Amino acid sequence: MTQRTPAQHADTAAEHIRALNHATQSPQADWEYPGDAYSVVANLSQLAMRLPQAVQQIRQHIETLNVEGHLRSDKDTLDTDVAATLGGLDDAQTAAEQLYAALDRAHQGLGPIAYKE
Repeated sequence: MTQRTPAQHADTAAEHIRALNHATQSPQADWEYPGDAYSVVANLSQLAMRLPQAVQQIRQHIETLNVEGHLRSDKDTLDTDVAATLGGLDDAQTAAEQLYAALDRAHQGLGPIAYKE
């Protein structure tokens, strides 16, 4: 079996979220009841919980490449570009942690909600 690259995994995740966006546009089989939303939010919460680790590992990779002298900038502004990259990744990690917390709250809120005929 051919091992997939990190970029391929990220692309697959993005495509699955795109498909989810289409699947949740309007009611259909398996998207009719609060329990359906409960399950989707639970899975999105799990996704969000895992994002900070991925972002941190990307950050660590860029830092290591930089420290080892393996980076250059096409604009001749490497220090600025690396600082922007690391700052953006730090912000993304914080945002992912906040996303997880918000989805977890939504999941807990959906727990007691049921469909009423």
